[in-house]
Amino acid sequence: MKDALAQFGLAIQFLTRIPLPFDPGYTPERMARSPAYYPLVGALIGGICAGVFWVAALGLPAFVSVVMALAAGLLLTGAFHEDGLADTFDGIGGGQTKESALTIMKDSRIGTYGTAALAIILLLKASALTSMTGSLVVAALVAGHALSRLSAVMVIVTSRYVRDEGTGKPVATGLSSGGVAVALLTGALIVALWPLFQPLPAVLYGLGGLITGHVLMRLVFEPKLGGYTGDALGAVQQVSESGFYLGLLIWL
Repeated sequence: MKDALAQFGLAIQFLTRIPLPFDPGYTPERMARSPAYYPLVGALIGGICAGVFWVAALGLPAFVSVVMALAAGLLLTGAFHEDGLADTFDGIGGGQTKESALTIMKDSRIGTYGTAALAIILLLKASALTSMTGSLVVAALVAGHALSRLSAVMVIVTSRYVRDEGTGKPVATGLSSGGVAVALLTGALIVALWPLFQPLPAVLYGLGGLITGHVLMRLVFEPKLGGYTGDALGAVQQVSESGFYLGLLIWL
């Protein structure tokens, strides 16, 4: 239990800017196993964003409330995943070879491809969420953040890390079958709880959109890179989350 709590704490520290009231006790082994708790951290982030939306919607228009919820997510994570999305599109769009793509992705500056991708993804999320009822937005934010981080974990499990070092290196190895089971069970619990708040078909459509986003994003970077980077994980999370919201819209 102590080791699991430490891994959860490290996952929070890695994915967010949320301060912890305790020192999780970093070790390379614990860090490598921490992706098991990424979906749970995602649910935490989504829950806070949903709370911001709900409070804002008491007195503000839906679009403004959605923007405030998205801004809360950016603050909570330090735009960690959005930065990965932008870097991935800059690298894949501007790099002619694997090596040049990886070099561009390490550049802290944002280029045309990254700017366009970031603008499109934020607009997609904002417009999709604004088109939903308030109660569906709350459910969508919690499930979308959790399940999209499970989507990123599936990349870690099924692909290979292509850098010798980098943001994703500490979590690229060490995720055991038990850790994968924890991540999958967290995602399954999110889906199982969904019918308590919204119709079951909605989340199935959302999952279809999420899986589509997952596959399409991997088709963008894996052929050129031959695997993934930490930036690519952020891109998968962002596109999967957006795909989940778009799937819900198709259901509507």
